[in-house]
Amino acid sequence: MKRVAIIGGGAWGTALATVARRSGAAVKLWARDAAIVDAINRRHENPVYLPQVPLDPAIVATSDPVLATEGAEGVLLVVPAQHLRGVIDRFAAVLRAGLSILICAKGIETRSLLTMSEVVTQSLPGRPLGILSGPSFAAEVACDLPTAVTIACRDAALGQSYLELLAAGRFRPYLSSDTTGVEIGGAIKNVLAIACGVVAGRGLGDNARAALITRGLAEMTRFGVARGARAETFAGLSGLGDLVLTCNAAQSRNYRLGLALGRGESLGTALRAAERSVVEGVATAAAVAELAGRLGVEMPVCEAVDAVLHRAAAVSQAVDGLLSRPYRNE
Repeated sequence: MKRVAIIGGGAWGTALATVARRSGAAVKLWARDAAIVDAINRRHENPVYLPQVPLDPAIVATSDPVLATEGAEGVLLVVPAQHLRGVIDRFAAVLRAGLSILICAKGIETRSLLTMSEVVTQSLPGRPLGILSGPSFAAEVACDLPTAVTIACRDAALGQSYLELLAAGRFRPYLSSDTTGVEIGGAIKNVLAIACGVVAGRGLGDNARAALITRGLAEMTRFGVARGARAETFAGLSGLGDLVLTCNAAQSRNYRLGLALGRGESLGTALRAAERSVVEGVATAAAVAELAGRLGVEMPVCEAVDAVLHRAAAVSQAVDGLLSRPYRNE
């Protein structure tokens, strides 16, 4: 795989474009924003999402779907979860049958309660799919700081092709066949990161955050197993690894939003502070809570986050509710 189209000109799409270039691939990066396209092509920088990070001049940016995918041997789909369907519809005519897609978005579509792979399969049936997930802040990846991620594909040969495309510099992909587990881990960790931010903003201490991460991992695993995933997947990079990163770092948009809520800010104020960044956990919290109810899976932490975000529950009420739950075996 030597020619790749990357759909999504945000921080993560831009960072993955740098990784693919390091491996020697010809990279075309599609961005909706004409100003970003112009800056990448003329100044070799994405000033909106990765300012002051120089990009390889060989990365070609475009806002034309036809030009972006022309000659591509593979596609990386790197757009926010709630916008993924709309972007796919825009590209449907140019993503030829048989062209493989590596999904690099994390979340669950709120209106359909479908995962990202289910959305792609519904809109573009028959395309070979893979999932990329794991602990990876875009700015660190773009600067070639050590990073390990998971690429999940049911087709081992396809997974190997994407591994060879992206294994460059200090970016280390590991392979998995558990696409369900890898995808669920990437979605739910954003909800749990909001909860950890609330704990920090409320001043509840490091003990509370450690407990929340641990119990959150148990929720994630229960949910994943109920959906057909393997339990051991959640002990890996796309589960525990991504959870630890997102729940402990100020770079995490979800953690920062939770921090603001814990300090007493309203959800609207916290979202406005995020500016153009998408806080995926906000929408995913509602979807996870709804799906957990349908599956009969107990997820008190995720349900508490949903209650604060979408059902006007006070933070103190949510915290007290978790602490007053009946005692049980671990």
